[in-house]
Amino acid sequence: MSENIQTQSQSSQQESRSRKFWRVVLGSMVGFVLANIIVGILGILMFLGMIASLEKLGSSTTTTTVKDNSVLVLNLDSPIEERAVEIPFSFGPYMDQNVGLDKILASIKAAAGDSKIKGIYLKSSTVSASPASLKAIRDALMEFKKSGKFVYAYSDIYTQNGYYMATAADKILLNPVGDLSLKGYAFQVMFYKNLLDKLDVDVQIFRHGQFKSAVEPYFLDKMSESNREQLSVLANSLWSVFLEDVSKARKLSADQLNSIADSLLCSSPKEALALKLVDQLAYADQAEKLIKSKLNLGDDENPNYVSLSAYAKTLTTESGSGTKVAVFYAFGDISDGKGDSENGIYSETFIKEFRKAWKDKDVKAIVLRVNSPGGSALASENIWHEIERAKAAGKKIVVSMGDYAASGGYYISCNADYIIAEPNTITGSIGVFGMVPSVQNFLKNKVGVTIDRVNTNQHSDYGGIMRPMDELESERLQASIEDIYSTFTKRVADGRHLDVAYVDSIGQGRVWAGIDALKLGLVDKLGNIDDAVAKAAELANLDKYVVCEYPVQKDWFTLLFNMKDDAVDAAVRQRMGQFYYIFDGVQQVLGQEGVQARMPMTLVIE
Repeated sequence: MSENIQTQSQSSQQESRSRKFWRVVLGSMVGFVLANIIVGILGILMFLGMIASLEKLGSSTTTTTVKDNSVLVLNLDSPIEERAVEIPFSFGPYMDQNVGLDKILASIKAAAGDSKIKGIYLKSSTVSASPASLKAIRDALMEFKKSGKFVYAYSDIYTQNGYYMATAADKILLNPVGDLSLKGYAFQVMFYKNLLDKLDVDVQIFRHGQFKSAVEPYFLDKMSESNREQLSVLANSLWSVFLEDVSKARKLSADQLNSIADSLLCSSPKEALALKLVDQLAYADQAEKLIKSKLNLGDDENPNYVSLSAYAKTLTTESGSGTKVAVFYAFGDISDGKGDSENGIYSETFIKEFRKAWKDKDVKAIVLRVNSPGGSALASENIWHEIERAKAAGKKIVVSMGDYAASGGYYISCNADYIIAEPNTITGSIGVFGMVPSVQNFLKNKVGVTIDRVNTNQHSDYGGIMRPMDELESERLQASIEDIYSTFTKRVADGRHLDVAYVDSIGQGRVWAGIDALKLGLVDKLGNIDDAVAKAAELANLDKYVVCEYPVQKDWFTLLFNMKDDAVDAAVRQRMGQFYYIFDGVQQVLGQEGVQARMPMTLVIE
């Protein structure tokens, strides 16, 4: 009996310990969940508070007035986009983030007439932009100087782009142990044929035009003679614009500048000074002392510096009803379907937004600002058709070309009433191509995967990448290429009032600089976006008008939650450096769909 009682007592103690264990476990789990919920709620509240603070900061920054005796600081070392989204807070007078070309040009123009701005302090070291954007900014600085205000440039190091920009200044100062690069332009093309051979990936190529060299990297290991010819002409045309501007500013002949570049004579700051490429060797504090002297400030006084991004926020945008000239921005690759207009030109999105502009009864003319290397031929045709509808409704269309308006970019431009390009805009590339990779051998030989199929018809899987195309399929795709090229050249001939045979002779996929495109009749005039707005008003017989912009930009808060693919791509590009272009080249082979009207290369000019 006592043993029985003892056993029951032990059982009771064990059961008590078991219950206690589960109470602890379950209690910990509940506590963990509740803690996470509380932390999550607090995190959301903190985040919303931070956003509210930033918006408040942005609001206060926007309403900040420019002080008397101020100097506008242009720090152009960040990548320059066609149209950047405004961030509602500043990073200080020496850091300009997310300032688009549109705001840069508007700020320089406004500063010329702003009595509180006495001059511009140009800090251009690298200047990550293509030639046409560089020239647009440089021309704006040259126009600014006509106001009688000064422009001083200083940098520790001038890349070739940075130096080109600096030659707009009254004085160019260089660090005594810095560097200045002047060596000419070079185009390098990466070829992926050997890489694709190693991977056992076959690429079938279809194109019209001996100069449509976008496909060459996938079946050649060096440039074709026709591609070498077009790139040589293009490089020399772009370089001639550089030489003309620098020669005039520095009072050095083109031959002298070419001699410096050919012999690499500028290998030290002292040589840069001796060659008259710069005006003074100085450190940053000495450059600022020069600015103080210009402003009649004492040694203990500091100039009122205002950054480009902060100054841009003080600009007022014309608004209200009445007669309008709309500026419609179209930049990036051309793709089918819907997408964010900040990341490219998507046909359905473009048409929807463009229709808003031309159906506005107050909009009498539209400046289509094109900065695109092209893309989908189908999307380009659909956009072309929408522009035709706008013209039929009585709207005058003027195209302003930026860095690129090539292939599909030219396709959507060719039916405008008037086309204006920068001298170093890259345009033309009238041609189409298609690439169909076959990864069957790659999967079998490199991965160990084989493919089998069942078809209802002989060509049910036509156009896929799991097998090479047969002779009939190749013939049909090439026929499609020829048909689209015929349509493209007809569009250009009709829009530019040229003969189709002539368009074909200057087409064939060949790229041209703006100065050459003018001679060929592909554009009407060399100039900038202000010239395009003035021409649009002239064609519409407008004396008084306001300028409005399309599409309406998303605010920075909305974009903050949509920075997915573009943010990832930017991070990958930054980490991989020059190797990014190898990755991008292979990605283009596997990712392209349909016939492409795309420029034959991606140019990075420094």
